[in-house]
Amino acid sequence: MKKVLIFGANGMTGDLILQKCLQSNDINEVITITRKDLQIKHRKLTSIIHDNFLNFDAITSNFENIDICYYCLGVYTGAVPNDLFFQITVDYTKVIADQLKFKSPNICFCFLSGMGADLTERSKMPFAKAKGMAENYILKLGFEKLVIFRPGYIYPVTKRREPNFFYTLSRWLYPILKIMYPGIGLSSEQLASAMFKAGFITTPSVILENNAIKKFIAS
Repeated sequence: MKKVLIFGANGMTGDLILQKCLQSNDINEVITITRKDLQIKHRKLTSIIHDNFLNFDAITSNFENIDICYYCLGVYTGAVPNDLFFQITVDYTKVIADQLKFKSPNICFCFLSGMGADLTERSKMPFAKAKGMAENYILKLGFEKLVIFRPGYIYPVTKRREPNFFYTLSRWLYPILKIMYPGIGLSSEQLASAMFKAGFITTPSVILENNAIKKFIAS
């Protein structure tokens, strides 16, 4: 039986992973750390509200003896100023990864990144540079098992308020574009299924790009 920790459970992909964890017979305990109440009650679930994602000293015991961490924490490009975007994408990742490596050294860390992450860290695009910086940091920590997911556009399977016009347009066009360009993206359900599965079985590689995620689901 597994003990799971989820970051980003309020988000589109994190919420789907949370539901899968609560329904799984292979998981007996799920911990979520969020800023807002999940408004979900379940016998397996311990939901922790925490404000400062740069300091977890008050709740470090919740990082102990974790078997799987599903890390889906993030923010849309343009939704916040660049300095805050880098703090959320890079600094939060570093602090959380350090805690996990120290408290649960044998953990399986499933990290949601994105297509175009630049490991050279020289990209002029904030998204690519920040994701590359975050990936480099966790790669260097030497986790027992690490899987980095780099999806393209993530098509929401549930209704939501889109963050901006680009995402509204993308959602409308995706059913057509995925026929013309199969590698352009995948659904939130596909991504959640792949990440959940990666917590239990070996993946073909440490970094899974969009098409590799799809193949992993089907394997």
